[in-house]
Amino acid sequence: MAKQIHANTHQINRRHFLQRTSVAAGIMVLGAPALLRGKGLNDKLNIGIIGAGGRGAGNAQSVSRENIVAVCDVDENRLNQSGTTYPKARRYIDFRKLLDEAKDLDAVVVSTAEHTHAFATLGAIQLGKHVYCEKPLTHGLWEARVVAEAAAKAKVATQMGTQIHATENYRRVVELVQSGAIGPVREAHAWVNRAWGWQTPEEAKSYGDIVSVQDRPKESMPVPNGLRWDLFLGPAPERPFHSVYWPGPKWYRWWDFGSGTMSDMGSHLNDLPFWALKLRHPLTIESFGPPPHPEIAPASMTACYEYGSRGDLPPVKVYWHQGTHFPPQHKEKKIPQWGMGILFVGDKGMLLADYGKFVLLPEADFKDFKAPERFIPPSPGHHEEWIEACKTGKPTGSNFDYAGALTEANHLGNIAYRLGKKLEWDPVNLKATNCPEADRLIRKAYRPGWKLA
Repeated sequence: MAKQIHANTHQINRRHFLQRTSVAAGIMVLGAPALLRGKGLNDKLNIGIIGAGGRGAGNAQSVSRENIVAVCDVDENRLNQSGTTYPKARRYIDFRKLLDEAKDLDAVVVSTAEHTHAFATLGAIQLGKHVYCEKPLTHGLWEARVVAEAAAKAKVATQMGTQIHATENYRRVVELVQSGAIGPVREAHAWVNRAWGWQTPEEAKSYGDIVSVQDRPKESMPVPNGLRWDLFLGPAPERPFHSVYWPGPKWYRWWDFGSGTMSDMGSHLNDLPFWALKLRHPLTIESFGPPPHPEIAPASMTACYEYGSRGDLPPVKVYWHQGTHFPPQHKEKKIPQWGMGILFVGDKGMLLADYGKFVLLPEADFKDFKAPERFIPPSPGHHEEWIEACKTGKPTGSNFDYAGALTEANHLGNIAYRLGKKLEWDPVNLKATNCPEADRLIRKAYRPGWKLA
């Protein structure tokens, strides 16, 4: 029988919290040392793949120069396809069984649906395995703290799948912001025009949805051959199968399985201001949009985070916009009309960036600008960073300490939206001090038989 997954976590005290926060811009942001296992760079890791289809297939391919010794998926068709690609690998339907038999594994890659990330990831960490987990790190805010603290305690190499974090473009933008190219930054925006989720009639007309259903279906459908629906549900509330939930990315719209665009694309786009502005925990969070749907994440919304000063950096407001929502500078056509971007507003100008490019604005003011000397070394690649960390203890860029805090912040934006309140945040105790009703969204209830702590 598969084991229950437990976390012997504890409330961090204020001294520990301040110590963690004070080093957020330093070594903890870059990564905690991995537990060395006597592996040299030329030795191969034994890796288990949890979630073998879809995004998981891509992640498996990215680490396939190592030894793939176990693969797992709740869809037997995807599992068998993965098994054909890696014929020597053991096959599992239930990741808990894989972890029960993980004695020969050095590391695991987790690419399941979002609502089971924490369970697979924490179970591997508690066994002392290195972990690469797709974004978002967890489905819930409390889960992110549990996973980050467990990883720090176990001293394993970790990486969240924000692959863009490893790119040269993000590094150059961080260097520009931190070297003062546009002066102190007091406002930043990140946005994406993706409109998956619950849509108003106007949004549906303009964008179209990935499925037409906008409410939980009352009818059920036959479970597809090979899909273990009960295992897909995992800790989520029980419901009959319907094609509006599966396969991905359909599930990510539904609150019980995903967190919508905020935690998906927000993991990538909010990463840049989080890194460049040395952010950690916001003071307040407020979100705006259409009335929240009880079942489905929104297509369009805006979230505003207020952060206090960090060392010599001034307080800053960071905004997230999705769907039909854009920054005021975009609406007023003061910046290029990109469908996705990150805008830093400084005292001396603005910096607009996306995944692959950036521009200093107004361009005329920066025509003679000379970039600073590069001080962030290049990455060998996002998966390569993690592989190297597993073998040598070298830090990773999106380790679970950094990625956990980023994930917490993204979830706070959704929680503020769902409750319709401006939250005053206590990051030590994981409490919205002015909103006790947030507790149920900060730490979710699980289906009987599933337990994380």
